[in-house]
Amino acid sequence: MPLDSASGVFYDVQGQGQPLLIGLPLMASLTQIFGSEMQDVLDGYLDRLTDRYRVLRVDYPSIGGSRDIAPQDLTADRVCADLLAVATAAGFDRFAYWGYSWGAAAGLQLASRTDRLTALVLGGWPPLGAPYKDILQATRLKQPDPEPSSMKILRSKQQYRQWETYYASMLSWCEGESVARIRIPKMVFFGSEGDLVEAGVPIRIASIIREQRTTLEGQGWVICELADKDHGVCMAPQLVVPPVRAFLDGALP
Repeated sequence: MPLDSASGVFYDVQGQGQPLLIGLPLMASLTQIFGSEMQDVLDGYLDRLTDRYRVLRVDYPSIGGSRDIAPQDLTADRVCADLLAVATAAGFDRFAYWGYSWGAAAGLQLASRTDRLTALVLGGWPPLGAPYKDILQATRLKQPDPEPSSMKILRSKQQYRQWETYYASMLSWCEGESVARIRIPKMVFFGSEGDLVEAGVPIRIASIIREQRTTLEGQGWVICELADKDHGVCMAPQLVVPPVRAFLDGALP
């Protein structure tokens, strides 16, 4: 798997057809980081996509085989520049983007800043009314002792500060105006029980998407709520890939 010299991002491309960049949590080094028990999850995605899509997976940010990014540098601007650079390195001119949770938040930024996207899929993240301030507060509270699940991916506790940098950079973003300008085919999917509590801070995700549903559908978003599933639904490709694949097939003939 190659390393993009411009962004320092390690990546992998599989399949053929329409270019599709999938962000976190389906990183390039998924099984190397989490072990062979994640092979079924990876296969569950790729087996359902690679017949029609050229799937680009990346180790980002500062995980797996990618180079380190100083935590204070991980702004939304930097994230978008890096994702576009690695897409270029993979031979993607225009491409669809699919991300979950933080990967979805990054994709929303990408869609609002470039005309290279052909379609956008957000999982587990509200395009409007997103809880940036709440997540920033939780991130600051967790900084001294990040949860083990984060440290499974990150290289040091110091690196956890990158999330604080990212969400702080979002506070001045004109969310409503920016989202309204996204004209490509776009979809949101989420587990109905997908609200979280991080460091004692409520992080409303599913409930915000439901509250914003009428507005989002008026802007052309396709909404898919997966009943009785929590924020970890992204680890169930048999549930999430079929509706996303149907959306992408229709959006990208």
